[in-house]
Amino acid sequence: MAQDSIQRYTASNKGKFFVSWGGNRESYSNSDISFKGEHYDFIIKDVSAADRPKGWHIDYINPTRLTIPQTNFKAGYFISDNYTVSVGLDHMKYVMNNNKTKNIDGYINLPDTESGSIYNGTYNNEAFFVSDDFLQFEHTDGLNYIYAEFSRYDDISKLFKLPNTDKFQINLTEGLAAGMLYPKTNSKLLQKDRYDQFHLAGYGLSAHAGINFTCFKHFFLQLDLKGGYINMPDIRTTNNSIDSASQHFFYIQRVVSFGGIFRI
Repeated sequence: MAQDSIQRYTASNKGKFFVSWGGNRESYSNSDISFKGEHYDFIIKDVSAADRPKGWHIDYINPTRLTIPQTNFKAGYFISDNYTVSVGLDHMKYVMNNNKTKNIDGYINLPDTESGSIYNGTYNNEAFFVSDDFLQFEHTDGLNYIYAEFSRYDDISKLFKLPNTDKFQINLTEGLAAGMLYPKTNSKLLQKDRYDQFHLAGYGLSAHAGINFTCFKHFFLQLDLKGGYINMPDIRTTNNSIDSASQHFFYIQRVVSFGGIFRI
């Protein structure tokens, strides 16, 4: 049995590469969003948001529409039998819940020639109805978290008395990651022209735990639960580079991914 175990492809991971592709769902904590620009500086407090799921759809594998659903890409390398380094992209979507009454603090003093001047005033933590005409705010193409990750994998197949891990193997995995946020923010603020461009906005930190099912040595399904913190102090909101927003929040992400593992 010992000799047979040593000969199995799955008995050693060092030197293997892996790549995976999948989909996600997110939950976000509420956050205060600050908006600053020429003639205004205010905070909308305790803003809630949701993701925008696509469901099971062919767009996940359609090369021309890969940014439509919420997706996850990761590529990595086993530096030892149990430890990996990898890079990844979590393509999440963040949609502010509109038409809600929130507290607002600050001022708006736009020129009378601008249509958004109807909101001019000084606000002292006052209840305010955040309508679609006042603000639309989304990171929908998307909330892009580009990260580097360090993870551990442990084969737990013996707990289930699996006789041949080259046919079916179960691993536990956990890891830590850090990276940058490069969202494409879809924003319409104070009835100004819509802005919808990519911009380096901040950074993120995350941790994950998951279970990996590997079949026939090279193919795997992985289920991950991921938690993280996002801080974006420089979000573009209009075509004027003076205008910006900032926010920070926590999130929980559920990921289902499929991949391959191999040696070159």
